[in-house]
Amino acid sequence: MSTALLEVSDLQTAYGSSQVLFGMQLHMRSGDVATLLGRNGMGKTTTVRSILGLTRPQGGSVRFLGERVDGLAPDRIARMGLAVVPEGRQIFPNLSVEDNLKAFAARRNGLSEPWTLDRVWAMFPRLLERRRNMGNQLSGGEQQMLAIGRALMTNPHLLILDEATEGLAPLIREDIWQCLDTLRAAGQSILVIDKYVQRLVKLANQHTVIERGRVVWQGDSPSLAAQPELWHRYIGV
Repeated sequence: MSTALLEVSDLQTAYGSSQVLFGMQLHMRSGDVATLLGRNGMGKTTTVRSILGLTRPQGGSVRFLGERVDGLAPDRIARMGLAVVPEGRQIFPNLSVEDNLKAFAARRNGLSEPWTLDRVWAMFPRLLERRRNMGNQLSGGEQQMLAIGRALMTNPHLLILDEATEGLAPLIREDIWQCLDTLRAAGQSILVIDKYVQRLVKLANQHTVIERGRVVWQGDSPSLAAQPELWHRYIGV
């Protein structure tokens, strides 16, 4: 039976006097692939920041692997096995591809086959070809591959992707989806923020739709696929 991995309960988060999250709820088990959906500015990234400890919630709780983590420092949460591919990628521009990956290598998660450079090269052959290039010499798609590879090198229990395919050419976007399909098949727990609902219903097993910092719908892929009016109303697709 899958175990509780991430439990976000009644989360309240604000920036100064401006409250952004109002009772956010999100629950994942080990092996789940989940999405967080909504229009821009509705609180998706704030939810991720609250989970990661980058923005401290004002109320509610976040539990990761059964331990309460809201209020902990971001580096401590990361060391527990939580990795993020952030919006904007944020790779090191003046390090080579290989050094970007090596900088994040860690043995976590107790995997029998941990992520190594060789496994990342196999997942993204383009990165192997460009392993000596600096981060700022890569295309947007290559930078996104590098950001995913870098997160995998930490061997995380949970991988979070914020705007996983934003701004990518269709062929590169499909490469990223295929990567996520492979990770799902291998049992990697993933939380994805993206807008391509037709692709996400094939990838994920559960979905949370938010508007103005509140959950307006939660359910599985068959339920979401059967309600395209939800897509138009809350996601704008």
